[in-house]
Amino acid sequence: MDKCKVAQEDLHRGLKERHIQLIAIGGVIGVGLFLGSASAIKTAGPGILLAYLLVGIVVFFIMRALGEIAVIYPVSGSFSQYASTFLGSKYGYITGWNYWYQWVVGCMCEITAVGLYMKFWYPDIEQWIPALAALICMTVVNLVAVKFYGEFEFWFALIKVVAIVGMILIGSLMILFGIGNGGVVVGISNLWTNGGFLPFGIQGVLMSLVMVTFAYTGSEGIGLTAGEAKDPTKTLPSAIDKMFWRVLIFYVGALFVILSIYPWNEIGTIGSPFVATFKKLGISGAAAIINFIVVTAALSSCNAGIYSSGRFLYSMALRGEAPACFSKLNSSCVPARGIFGTVLVILIGVILNYVAPAQVFVYVTSLNVTGALWTWLMILLTQLKFRQGLTPEEVGNLKYRMPGSPYTNWLGIAYLLLITVIMFFNEDTRIALYLAPLWFGLLYLTYNMFVAKNSSAATINNAK
Repeated sequence: MDKCKVAQEDLHRGLKERHIQLIAIGGVIGVGLFLGSASAIKTAGPGILLAYLLVGIVVFFIMRALGEIAVIYPVSGSFSQYASTFLGSKYGYITGWNYWYQWVVGCMCEITAVGLYMKFWYPDIEQWIPALAALICMTVVNLVAVKFYGEFEFWFALIKVVAIVGMILIGSLMILFGIGNGGVVVGISNLWTNGGFLPFGIQGVLMSLVMVTFAYTGSEGIGLTAGEAKDPTKTLPSAIDKMFWRVLIFYVGALFVILSIYPWNEIGTIGSPFVATFKKLGISGAAAIINFIVVTAALSSCNAGIYSSGRFLYSMALRGEAPACFSKLNSSCVPARGIFGTVLVILIGVILNYVAPAQVFVYVTSLNVTGALWTWLMILLTQLKFRQGLTPEEVGNLKYRMPGSPYTNWLGIAYLLLITVIMFFNEDTRIALYLAPLWFGLLYLTYNMFVAKNSSAATINNAK
């Protein structure tokens, strides 16, 4: 008998706690922190620190809401399957396909980033070539046993973490002792000079929230590891709680150091703040070092995207919400068909790298943001519905609870609505709000055509 066919097709629980911890961090920290922070600072000035802090708190509550259910029902479908069970199969179907699409688009952007960054060393290379090579490599990594995926993602995420910690430590030496600045102590006065801490007022902070929210997308991917975690009742709570503090340190800490060292209105003229900081300390080859880190960050995100989307196809196929061919596992208990199906669509990104203008990715990425807002909304609503079915005694006996529920749920939902409104006032993101109804309308139509009459969504009680 196939070792993967036991009562239900089951993923292999090969992810250890250290894997879960680094996957949780790596899923949130992307290339935006290394190269995209300059544009965010231009929008809000030093007040960008408030934006990252605010969004970090909102995401923490969303992850706690997800963790409350995932600890009890550690299934591969995560929030998509929870939505099917507690809100109805229609919501699970839309959430699953939307999240799959969200990661597919993200992977297209990441392999494009690899193509761009490789030009640093090979300026004459065609951009689509390294993009294709990156996609092939990440596909191979995802087709082997999950423990190898965990190891790969562990080390890739660790590179990002070490780079950020190094940035914070080096910058702190400049701020406190003047090391790397000719012995002149830098201090933190740059945080309130040059127009003050809020040079554009609260409006600047609000307008930066869309970009900051995008930076945090991917954090919900920690829920997908529940089906392959060795001890989800232990590893998931630990990973979620530690992720909150670590991400705040990495994002807020790194930007605090950067904004202390450089006047905020000069950062856009010095290139990557990370490169500038390493150069200022006298480290030769700083640009090459950061470029290597950014390439690994992009590969890490693409790796996580293929992992997540492949498993979503597998989970939805088990519930009758995707073609049955995706419900099979290979000999390593990996959803190979789901991975191949995902990669075939991501190949469109390779083609676009050859024929399409760069602005296409700006619009598609904006649509990705609306997808993330839907995912987070479903997590908050699902946890609310889950709580409604519990007695006060059962709530008190929960192993891992979302603090402040249901009030924190409604605050989180209010924040998601705020982001939607803000997107209307930005010309680059407004188009996503025009396209989103078409996308969700298509999902609603296909659900009614192919799934509604013969819905066989799995219930949590029957999930392993």
